[in-house]
Amino acid sequence: MNPSAKPDLQRLLHAVALGDQEAFAAVYDTVAGSVLGVARAVLRDQAQSEEVAQDVLMEVWRTAPRYRPERGSALNWILTLAHRRAVDRVRSVEAAARDTKAALLDISPPPPVVAEADALSEESDLPESLPLPEQAVRIRGRAAAAARRAVVRRIRVFIIFSC
Repeated sequence: MNPSAKPDLQRLLHAVALGDQEAFAAVYDTVAGSVLGVARAVLRDQAQSEEVAQDVLMEVWRTAPRYRPERGSALNWILTLAHRRAVDRVRSVEAAARDTKAALLDISPPPPVVAEADALSEESDLPESLPLPEQAVRIRGRAAAAARRAVVRRIRVFIIFSC
């Protein structure tokens, strides 16, 4: 084969469909750069683009028998596979981000301060001899501190999952 001549991808895909590894190597050499370019244009991340390009080229190997020349050129078929796979990756990443965000927002809020105050008053080691206003102030102070600690814990969880 003349190195400067473009290979006939349609013929090569037909050979790949029959299991010809050399034909697949020729297809790979011909389209790998374009497949990576399409993935990179959609994903804008080199590592993910390389993964998608690899997946697409493996899909070409597995699904070459599905190629139908009457529906379009071999190159367009391969680049369509690349574009679809890259868009699927974007959707997958966005869905994972939404799930993470939803999980963070779904963390149940700390109980209301009044409920915490009731709980603290039951476990309280405050002397019964303290005047009621002073007992109430201490109980509310402990409840507010517990509420602040709960908020700090939620913020730490959010920061950990955001990084």
